[in-house]
Amino acid sequence: MPREPRRTTQGEFGSHFMRPTHLLVAGLAVACMISQGCDSRSEADPGPSPTPSATAPAASAASRETAHGESCLGVSDQGIWDDLDPQVQIALPAVERSRISAQRDEKHGVLVLSIDGFPRKVYPLGGTTTLKVGTTTLKLRAGDAAELRPLLSEVSDGEATKDRDGDGIPDPLDVLIGAKKTAINGDAYTEGYVTMTYPMGDVPRTMGVCTDVIIRAVRNAGLDLQQALHDDIAKAPRAYPMVKAGKANAHIDQRRVGTLLPYFQRHWEAHTARLDDPDDPLRPGDVIFMDTFPKRPGPDHIGILSDTLDDQGMPMVINNWTDGMTTREMDLLTFVSVLYRFRLPPA
Repeated sequence: MPREPRRTTQGEFGSHFMRPTHLLVAGLAVACMISQGCDSRSEADPGPSPTPSATAPAASAASRETAHGESCLGVSDQGIWDDLDPQVQIALPAVERSRISAQRDEKHGVLVLSIDGFPRKVYPLGGTTTLKVGTTTLKLRAGDAAELRPLLSEVSDGEATKDRDGDGIPDPLDVLIGAKKTAINGDAYTEGYVTMTYPMGDVPRTMGVCTDVIIRAVRNAGLDLQQALHDDIAKAPRAYPMVKAGKANAHIDQRRVGTLLPYFQRHWEAHTARLDDPDDPLRPGDVIFMDTFPKRPGPDHIGILSDTLDDQGMPMVINNWTDGMTTREMDLLTFVSVLYRFRLPPA
């Protein structure tokens, strides 16, 4: 039987306490097993889907971040599900002006805002409202100009140095935008072995598990995890003990948490799993591997940190939790242990 996730204690993730909603979520069955990844049944015997034991609460509406710009992102995102682009919005935290920088990319028609040098939001250029920042004149949408006016003291010119798909959106933002699209899409948690095309294969858009959130979000930044993992298994089969005889299966390998972990350890930027390290803070778009069954070795669940904060100031996690759920932002960090955290490296 599934075990309740370990509750956090002071000194581990900070002094966060379980709230009633956490107790309800903690009692749910997380089906992303390390033995089968997010497909908790074998390939040979799919079997019936288990009946969900409870309905999980919606993500907390409280947030310390607010968006005052336009109601949609407004940029041209080259990635998954462009029909959802108009519904994506990114929130900015309240920070000191000295921590903010901005770069105008006239080639792609975007302005990228960074906090502490990390890209946090992108704005389309070419609007009808003029914003003067030092010697730079920006043409923006009215809401974006209103949001940026008190934030910017100077603007530089250039293109994103980490932009795999060449759409002018830095990779970490591209991953975040892709993850937010999966939450807007709201695919239902659906287990089972599904055959798919290769490369760029995917299960039907109406279904998914925790690993599918990662596959889709990372693909939004121009990286096909299905092919990348498949190629790496061929190069280093001993690094993937879950893959039998080193024979990669492009239908399922990338959908298993335990098989994804070696790839991330080998190819992504590793960051501390601590949630309160001032020298290595959590960033939107970071991929986290979580432990919801502490008596079993290794991680069994995976998600992406959101730009939205819960009512304790912790990032929400974009994930597909378990049976009966859909992909959404959830308040997980206050009671689920994080074992690993990674960030997409430069191409």
